[in-house]
Amino acid sequence: MGIFVPLVADFDGSKVYNSGDSAWMLVSTALVLLMTPGLSFFYGGMVGKKNVISTMFQSFIATGLISVLWVVIGFGLAFGPSIGGFIGNPSSLFMMKGINGMEPWSLAPTIPLLLFALFQMKFAIITPALVVGATAERIRFTSYVLFMVLFSVLIYAPLAHWTWHPEGILFKLGVLDFAGGTVVHISAGCSALAGAILLKRRKVHMAKEEVKPARVTYVLLGTGLLWFGWFGFNAGSATAANSLAVDAFANTNTASAAAGLAWIFFDMVRGRKPSALGFSIGAVVGLVAITPAAGFVGLPQSVFIGLFGAVCSNLVVHWKNSKTSIDDTLDVFPCHGVGGIVGMILTGVFASKKINPAGNDGLIYGGTEFFLHQLLGCVIVVVFATVMGFIVFKIVDVIIPLRVSEADEIQGLDITQHDESL
Repeated sequence: MGIFVPLVADFDGSKVYNSGDSAWMLVSTALVLLMTPGLSFFYGGMVGKKNVISTMFQSFIATGLISVLWVVIGFGLAFGPSIGGFIGNPSSLFMMKGINGMEPWSLAPTIPLLLFALFQMKFAIITPALVVGATAERIRFTSYVLFMVLFSVLIYAPLAHWTWHPEGILFKLGVLDFAGGTVVHISAGCSALAGAILLKRRKVHMAKEEVKPARVTYVLLGTGLLWFGWFGFNAGSATAANSLAVDAFANTNTASAAAGLAWIFFDMVRGRKPSALGFSIGAVVGLVAITPAAGFVGLPQSVFIGLFGAVCSNLVVHWKNSKTSIDDTLDVFPCHGVGGIVGMILTGVFASKKINPAGNDGLIYGGTEFFLHQLLGCVIVVVFATVMGFIVFKIVDVIIPLRVSEADEIQGLDITQHDESL
């Protein structure tokens, strides 16, 4: 017996969409939006008590700021008609005028174009919010708002176009990124590293003073919201309620679970106690690492990706803290940058056409050429995001000084930037 799949006519009756796919993508869109407040709790719980509100608000403001920017020009820049494979032409999608009368996105033919645009909007929202963790406790709020705008236009939109538009340069190269390893995590992680270096060190970091997390309970809450929302992030990237979405869902949960455990066990082997903070960070690293591979690998591979991603990130955190003077406050580069890089490389190793016929076979299945293209794509994005990150932060610093005064930093940004406190 066949399965009845209900189809729904658009308001003008000219197009027909799959109601199940549309329902799933509406839910996924809401799930991805939930990740930004989740990130706010995750970051807010890890900073010092006098900077909780400022750190949370710097992330949360993206929900308003980038939502408007995406409607005006962001979607057009990322997914508009391609200009040489580098950027989209936003004129046909300016203010999303007439979008309900347009054809659906070519790679998401069963849902309205507006729904696809809203889903992609949530990715655009959380990406600049990720950078907050590297510049926390010393960046001026107005400077960060300007950074978000420039980052979205000059870094995020081009990378989304390169990677996810059929005419994009990385897409045509054959680079696979299911849900944002390059576009979201490497871009944010590398730009965060640039920001941390340009902002220089906090006073407490130079004095080697320990800053205890303000609310570990906030971190646990944020991790739960991120983990929950990530199902929309990864499984929703199938853009349909199908078996591929189920695969991505299962891989997402499995990799995160494996990474959380790997992080605390690795800490224990090195003589540290298992901590709620460690499990939370590890779980998020696992979510990052599986993101590019979620729709291209099987469950055994997702376990390895989670484990390996957690160990690599843990080692980079330790190396950064013990061997360098870089003050990446909440380890955004080691967790998101390194996690994204690991995920992209391992996608090139483990991807299989048996999981996703639209993908490719990785290195262990004989796909040497694809693996090399995946490596090349990863290098291109790392260089682009790092260099452009420096440029964007420099531009912002010229317009509005990035760093607060020494007195404001000592007093805390909650009071000095927002006149609010816990």
